[in-house]
Amino acid sequence: MLVNGQWTADWQPVQATDEKGGFVRQDSGFRHWVTPDGRAGPTGDGGFRAEAGRYHLYVALICPWASRTLIARRLKGLDAIVSVSVVEPALTDEGWHFGDDPGADRDPLHGARYMHQLYTRADPAYTGRATVPVLWDKRTDRLVNNESADIVRMFDTGFGDLATADVDLRPDDLGADIDAFNADLYRRLNNGVYRTGFATTQIAYEEAFRDVFGMLDAAEARLAGGAPFLFGDRFTEADIRLFVTLVRFDAAYFGLFKCNLRRIADYPALSAYMARVLAIPGIRDTVSIDHIKRGYYSIKALNPAGIVPLGPDLPGLDAAAARLAGHPGEPA
Repeated sequence: MLVNGQWTADWQPVQATDEKGGFVRQDSGFRHWVTPDGRAGPTGDGGFRAEAGRYHLYVALICPWASRTLIARRLKGLDAIVSVSVVEPALTDEGWHFGDDPGADRDPLHGARYMHQLYTRADPAYTGRATVPVLWDKRTDRLVNNESADIVRMFDTGFGDLATADVDLRPDDLGADIDAFNADLYRRLNNGVYRTGFATTQIAYEEAFRDVFGMLDAAEARLAGGAPFLFGDRFTEADIRLFVTLVRFDAAYFGLFKCNLRRIADYPALSAYMARVLAIPGIRDTVSIDHIKRGYYSIKALNPAGIVPLGPDLPGLDAAAARLAGHPGEPA
């Protein structure tokens, strides 16, 4: 991580633990908001008015948090409004890296080699992880936001008439229910797989493991009733949050993260649900199983030899990865 703007030691997945030895995720440090008129959002400073071509999104296709924002960008019709760059999948000793790996980019704005260089450009004394996603303001040369949940909501409502109104990811009548579901989903599954994989004690691992499969069982039961999505016929941000973890589960979390009680393939309703989400135009193009596997299995703390497994067989997803040319969206 960065300490007072200086990179320290090799990249490590666990920077903090709780009293049980459980993985603790860092809070996002940049929380400004893009709004239609440039007024301040719920957090941070004002001055970030929605404009075509003004903002740039940095992502990793391995990363579920970054993939949330890619999906929201695509569904809200912002591909031509917000440009995008993809980092290489393998994590280096200095974290996320720009380059020429298939499906990845060089940094078109500053020529940075590593994501952490963008963080110190934004704040020369920054202390913390250099994570993705990052939303960057090209006009003022500022890092706007590095919290995926905020960026998803910005793409949903912050770009006003520049975004399509055909998709509403957090309808007003479902807002409170979506927020409550998201909170449970985050703790037990989205972050639960990381709490499982990066646990430093047996008790922390077992607690996280039970959370993961408790949430998967609950989601299976919820979807077994026949509704296409979590909140009926409407696809919402809760579906984005569930999908990005499901699509990585069998390829990475089941084996590498020791989440090995059941695969998503063993859940009929979740498997059918994942196929429905993949069929939504544009979403399949945000998924690269190749990047997911090479990225996760590059984590030296979990896989010192760096061997990437050939399996598992993922019908449909492997084919989608083979068809993925370049990356989702064309950077300006």
